[in-house]
Amino acid sequence: MTDERRRELGTSDAPVEDELIESFDATVEEGAERLQRTLRAVVITGFFGGLEVGLGVMAYLAVLTETGNHLLAGFAFGIGFIALHLAHSELFTENFLMPVAAVVAREGTVLQLVKLWGGTLVANLVGGWFFMWLVVQAFPQWHPTLSEAAHHYVDAPFGLQSIVLAVLGGSTITLMTRMQQGTDSDPAKLVAAVAGGFLLAGLQLFHSILDSLLIFGAIQSGANLTYGQWLGWFGYTLLFNLLGGLVLVTALRLLRTKELMQSRRREARDRPERAANEQTGAGPDTDAGR
Repeated sequence: MTDERRRELGTSDAPVEDELIESFDATVEEGAERLQRTLRAVVITGFFGGLEVGLGVMAYLAVLTETGNHLLAGFAFGIGFIALHLAHSELFTENFLMPVAAVVAREGTVLQLVKLWGGTLVANLVGGWFFMWLVVQAFPQWHPTLSEAAHHYVDAPFGLQSIVLAVLGGSTITLMTRMQQGTDSDPAKLVAAVAGGFLLAGLQLFHSILDSLLIFGAIQSGANLTYGQWLGWFGYTLLFNLLGGLVLVTALRLLRTKELMQSRRREARDRPERAANEQTGAGPDTDAGR
C-alpha cells in the first residue's frame, strides 16, 4: 500500500495509522516531561514508587502465605501497579520506553536520561527497603514465605534460564507501560496493570525492583541471606531487564514509528531557528525565501 493510500484511510497525512500517531505523540510528550524533572522530583517520585510497589508485594505475600499458589498471588500483586498508576509514581523499569523515545526524538538528552534512571533506581530501592522493614515488623508469620521467595531468586544459578527470565521481566513491564500509554481508558490501564503484575509475580519472572523487595524483606526477617548475594543477583538481572525492555519493546516500537520519529527530530532541530526568527522579527516570508 502506498503512502498516499494510507493518508486516504486516515484523518492525518502521515503514512501510519491515526491511533499510532496519537500514541506516539503521547509517548514522546510524557517521556519529555519525565526527562525535564528536577533531581529532587525524580528522587521523590522514585521513593514513592518503591513504597507503592511494596503494597503489591504485601498483597502477594498475604495470598502466597495463605494459598501457596504463585498464580493467585500474582493477581494480588497487581495492586502495586494499580497504586503506581493512580498515584503517578514510577519504577525504574517503567522508564525504558517513553524517556528513550523522547531522547531519540531530540526532546531530551542522554544526560537527562541517566539522571532519571539513576535517581529513580536508587530511590525505588530505598523506598522499597523501608516499606519491607514495615512489612517484616507487622507480619512475622510471613517470614518463612519471604525466605522461600527470596531464595528462589538468589539461589538461581546464572545461566540461560535466569537470563531469559530477566529479559522477559524487562520486556513485560515495558510492554505494560506501552499498553497503558496506548489508551485513554482508565479501566483499560488498570487491566494492563493487573495483567502485568500477574505475569511478573505469578510466573516469577526476574525483576530487579520487585524481587529486590522480597530479598530485602527476607534479609530483614533473619533469613540466611546477605546483601552481597542480593547484589550479585541484582547486577545481572538489572542488565537483562534493560536488554529486554530496550530491545524487545522500545527498539521495535521506535522502528514501527520511524517516519514519525524522523518528523519529530526535524521539528526539534528547526525549533531554535524558528524561535530566533521570531525574536528578530523575521516572518514566514523570510523562511520561505531561504
